[in-house]
Order: sequence, then C-alpha cells, then structure tokens
Amino acid sequence: MEKAREFLEKKAADDGYGVADLIIPPHKPHAESTFYEYFLTKGIKVDRLDSDSIFCSFTVPPRLTDSDGNFAAGAIASIIDEVGSAAIHEPGQPMDLSVDTSISYLSPAKVNDELEIISRRLGRLGSYAAASVTLRNKQTGEIVAEGRHSYFSRRLPSKL
Repeated sequence: MEKAREFLEKKAADDGYGVADLIIPPHKPHAESTFYEYFLTKGIKVDRLDSDSIFCSFTVPPRLTDSDGNFAAGAIASIIDEVGSAAIHEPGQPMDLSVDTSISYLSPAKVNDELEIISRRLGRLGSYAAASVTLRNKQTGEIVAEGRHSYFSRRLPSKL
C-alpha cells in the first residue's frame, strides 16, 4: 500500500497537487460519481449524442500517462468501460455489469494529445448488451485503441 501511495503522490506532484490535498466526499451510490470515475473521466467533453452513439473529446492529462509519457493502457481500458457503459445505460435501470472486454491498442497517445472518443451501442438482447468504443487522435487521425465491451444487466429484483 505504501508503494501505491508513493506512486500516487509522485504522479500527483507532476500534476501540481498531492494525494493529501485531495478532498473526497462520501459517495452516494447511484447518485453521484465515485472518486475513481471522477479521476478517470475528468476532462471528457460530450460533443454530440444520437440514439445509439456518444461522440466525445478528450485531451490526455499527465495523471493518466505511464512512465514513458504515453496514455496508460489501464486508463484506456477504464475509459472504454466508462464511455461504453454510458452508451448502453438506460435511465431508471440498474447499471450494467461489465462481462467481457476486448481491446486493440493500435498507436500511442501522448500528454496533451486531443482524442475523439466514439462509443456505439451495438445492441441489447434480454439482459445482455454490447458496445464498441474507438479512441482516435484528432490531429493525426490515427486510431489509438478500439474496444468491444459486453455487459449484463440484472433487471430482476435480488432474492437476497
């Protein structure tokens, strides 16, 4: 745990703040974002919505890069999960659970690269849904990563 704290403090110092400076209010389930979601998705701007797609812009921040200054693979995977689930989620229904993710990492993105994120709902059959998410560098047009994500939704009340 100490190594993780040291890493976060170093990473945060690079971004101009420290872990000790973070204010993390209590989380209200289903009512607000978690610290993790906020930390990850801060800076994603929704440009356009249509019936099955979400189009976003995102500038890669230093907090989401690896030691080589590349957009971290784990951050990419997490963004694919978050933005993919946003395309699938139906208001008033429980959040879907991630079941399976397949990601192709095609080209690197660096700090301050501006990305276009497109999330498309591929469909829903019963409790199973799928989405695809593409991250593309706006300047070069290169695809940074493509992901396919499947979700399961428990629509029935729990017996517990």
